[in-house]
Amino acid sequence: MTQPHPKAPGTSCIHPDQAGRFAAAQKVTWISVAVNVVLAVLQIVVGLFGKSQALVADGLHSLSDLLCDFLVLFANRHGARAADDDHPYGHARIETATTLALGLILLTVGALLFWGAVQRLQDPSALQKVHVATLWIAVLTLAGKEALFRYMLHVARKLRSQMLEANAWHARSDAASSLVVVAGIAGNLLGFTSLDLLAAVLVAVMIARMGWQQASQATSELIDTSLDQEKVAAIRQTLLDTPGVRGLHELRTRRMGDRALVDAHVLVDPHISVSEGHYIAELARGRVLKHHDALDVMVHIDPEDDSTIALSINLPPREVLLRHLEARLGETLPAPEQIILHYLQGRAEADVLLPSAFYRDEMKRSALEQKISVALMGDEYFSAIRLNGQIAP
Repeated sequence: MTQPHPKAPGTSCIHPDQAGRFAAAQKVTWISVAVNVVLAVLQIVVGLFGKSQALVADGLHSLSDLLCDFLVLFANRHGARAADDDHPYGHARIETATTLALGLILLTVGALLFWGAVQRLQDPSALQKVHVATLWIAVLTLAGKEALFRYMLHVARKLRSQMLEANAWHARSDAASSLVVVAGIAGNLLGFTSLDLLAAVLVAVMIARMGWQQASQATSELIDTSLDQEKVAAIRQTLLDTPGVRGLHELRTRRMGDRALVDAHVLVDPHISVSEGHYIAELARGRVLKHHDALDVMVHIDPEDDSTIALSINLPPREVLLRHLEARLGETLPAPEQIILHYLQGRAEADVLLPSAFYRDEMKRSALEQKISVALMGDEYFSAIRLNGQIAP
């Protein structure tokens, strides 16, 4: 019971509801790009001339941030596109794929930096005193990265963007690594020359760890891992609190970008009309969309818990059942105004709405009820036949 696509088939424009989110994400990412350009140039240039391997490593880390920022810009633009025929759920998974790419980039950068620093630690000629200017650049970098993290995290949580939040925590990892660099350079200047290279090793480990976390999180989403138990429990309760819902089973959730996809089977009174069942399903669907920030909700209506009882799918279709009913009752059954069939617990039930004149004739009705009672004994299909809503004896 999904809603129609908000755009005509084949459209690739950005959904109007995403316009503000897109603009804000673009702004914060471009600010991150500008900050990382300045810091990366300062770190690498001063690190090379000042002979600080830790500062150069941190500068390369900042360069990887630039690549990550451009990936975010790409994913933010394309992930905000409206649903179309090829992507009926929208393009939010582009953000997930980009988060995975961010993680893999960080893993690669961390591994390369770690290997280089370890190799230099084994070379005594690489242990040399750094220039004091490298300390000031390291402190400036620390302050800049921490400020950038706080700004990006604020915007990411406001927009509820998993990808932007991943990039914000990436900036926090930069700030943490810059703190290690400050300590390493300061120790080197105090005479402990190996501390600069040790700081480079620690920076590499921190980068790789953050990359692993982001990659594993994105992978979980790509393989449709469920939402956490607390969120699933909240969605379950919202569905159960919907008027007309008697029970719930087969609740499944998964994440797409920063929002959730939900599938659920809800139990309703088995004798209500199709339209009322549809109304209950749409009511339940709307409540989940409203209260749980879901991207889409599929509600399947069940008259019984088909996960635990015999399925009625093995019964024949309506035409066969009506012929069977007519054969069992013969000429005793007048032309009914309507016959409503219920497929429940692996058996069939029938509500037979008779013409008023026939039903008011007690003799004829009594004879029909008696024949129904006999016909139901050992019948292969029917478990109940009701006349005008009254249960036959």
